[in-house]
Amino acid sequence: MKILPKHNIYQNRLLKKGLLLASNRGTLFSAGVSLTLSTFIRPLAILATPKTERENKQYACAKSLSSSLINFGVMLLASTPVANSIAEIDKHPEKYLKKSTIKILQNSEKSLLHSKKYSFATQLFKLGLGFLIATPKSYLTSNLIPPIMSKLFPNKNEQKNKQISFTANPAKLPKFIGKIIDTKCFQKLVNKYHNTNYEMNLMNLTDMTATGAFVATASKNRNIEDKYKRPLIYNAIISTGLSITGGHLINKSTQKTTAKFIEKFVEQNKNSKNLHKYVEGIHIAKSALILGGIYYLVIPIISTYVSEKIDKHLKHIFALFQQPQLSIHLTQLLV
Repeated sequence: MKILPKHNIYQNRLLKKGLLLASNRGTLFSAGVSLTLSTFIRPLAILATPKTERENKQYACAKSLSSSLINFGVMLLASTPVANSIAEIDKHPEKYLKKSTIKILQNSEKSLLHSKKYSFATQLFKLGLGFLIATPKSYLTSNLIPPIMSKLFPNKNEQKNKQISFTANPAKLPKFIGKIIDTKCFQKLVNKYHNTNYEMNLMNLTDMTATGAFVATASKNRNIEDKYKRPLIYNAIISTGLSITGGHLINKSTQKTTAKFIEKFVEQNKNSKNLHKYVEGIHIAKSALILGGIYYLVIPIISTYVSEKIDKHLKHIFALFQQPQLSIHLTQLLV
């Protein structure tokens, strides 16, 4: 008889709770990972960047903290009604979905909850929530940077925080979600993409949208000094680009290891009623940890250093083009 080790990770209660959180509230799980890593580790990595101006490192730290605080706070408030609504549909699918929809999503599985199509359909709402609120979240992030700068680095002028309030009325949300799932267009989307790596793809789409929105809002933010805006913007773009590229490479290289882990996990938890949730949570947690680990542990030093160098080189190039002799020479060449 095979004897399991005393500390068996596949039966670990804390791990299972984490996987359930990732499955039920994927956006909040990702935000929690970001908050944990960005509060201590990323600022330390940024501040340790060599040959970089102190102010640029300070702004990068402020942006990191601002982004994660806003991300976690907004996700905590916004994900709760969505997660509760999906849980209600899970319990009573016949109440919110048409019989034809249930049949299509369940396919050949023994129950609707075990279906990959249904899992994909519901995760589109859970993970897709991050994409929908990426733009307003980036606006809040940009505006929170000056107050954080004034608190962490008191040589800056004090800025007033604007009080933000959120309200939600989730009473009719399960019916609204059910009506969307009932549409033919949505079901075609599910049929086409339910077997893809949608967890990481949705997170990447959210990151790109958030970065684009941050660039747009930060460039117009009058409370951030102009000479620090460009390095801050370059930093955000470089970080997101490296995170997405590195994330896909690591995810691809760890597919076999993940498959073996899931196989052993399923074997030792085959009688659990939450098994399908655990497996779903593994995929979501893996994507969040890979992207978070790269973004907050590996990239900060690279992006902070490179963004400042790019800004200095671009300033030098623009300065050359503004010289009178060069302008006359270029005009003569064109003529």
